[in-house]
Amino acid sequence: SLLSVEQSSSELTARYKSRLLQGTRFVDLTGGMGVDFQAISQGFVEAFYVERNAELTQLTAHNLARLGSDNAQFITQDSLTWLQETSLLFDWIYLDPARRGDINQKLVRLEDCEPNVFAIKSLLFEKSSKVLLKASPLLDIEGAVRALGCVAQLHVLAVENEVKEILFILQANPLSEATITAINLTKKGEQVFSFRRSDEQNTQVAIGIQGNYLYEPNAAVMKSGAFKQIAKVFGLTKMHVHSHLYTSDQQIDEFPGRRFEIIAITKLDKRELRKHLPNAQANIAVRNFPLTVAQIRQQTGIREGGEVYLFATTDAQDKKIVVVTKKA
Repeated sequence: SLLSVEQSSSELTARYKSRLLQGTRFVDLTGGMGVDFQAISQGFVEAFYVERNAELTQLTAHNLARLGSDNAQFITQDSLTWLQETSLLFDWIYLDPARRGDINQKLVRLEDCEPNVFAIKSLLFEKSSKVLLKASPLLDIEGAVRALGCVAQLHVLAVENEVKEILFILQANPLSEATITAINLTKKGEQVFSFRRSDEQNTQVAIGIQGNYLYEPNAAVMKSGAFKQIAKVFGLTKMHVHSHLYTSDQQIDEFPGRRFEIIAITKLDKRELRKHLPNAQANIAVRNFPLTVAQIRQQTGIREGGEVYLFATTDAQDKKIVVVTKKA
């Protein structure tokens, strides 16, 4: 099934999820290709794979046997029917609702996916006190947290600066406000940043340009909405309320994103920019700016590539500027 292949997790993201779940008994109600199930099941004594597609169940059982899994039980049945009928209780339930509609359109909202987690929430908590829910990277996080009302943790998971999954850890009665973790898995290691939404809302940060270094948060931080907390934690000055670029006097190596040294700040003027581009070549990014990258290239004749990075943005005085940088 192409849908099963498309929605399947990568081995890298499956391993991350396996770090979040451990216990005695676990069930994956949306078994699919079994990548998540194989990784997560290693942290449990008993693991139940439930999938209504008989071919998928057969293939996954074969593959996991070859991989040495010996604690898995495979069930071919509608997952909700099985969950209602079973007398078993679980330490964890894993749910990755199908995100394709009847006419093959992509779905994002939780209530549009199958199964609808809102419709079965009470059943899930009858069988387990903890649920891990995987959702589309395009999901409106704040809206989903409000609607679910039982989120204990939220993980925004990116691989090589591309958000792949939104993960909700649900509990019947969370003890406190949800912790939000933005994590970017890279070849060089992990970039991790955690915060709470109330801290973000209550934080005040300096606005302007200060120092010789510019910072661009990774995609997971951007998706999580930690626009002010990232500045507070790392002592940065935010370039503009809506620009989400940051500056500092000293280079901060631990920043979860890209770091640049500022060469010059200029306006979008072909002649001015060419002074810093001997080969008429640069990488261009747009943040809170009225033109697209393609429009800037057409207007200036700057070709793609090279070691210079241009950030077309807006400063604290609402002036349109271009920050000329190189990687730090």
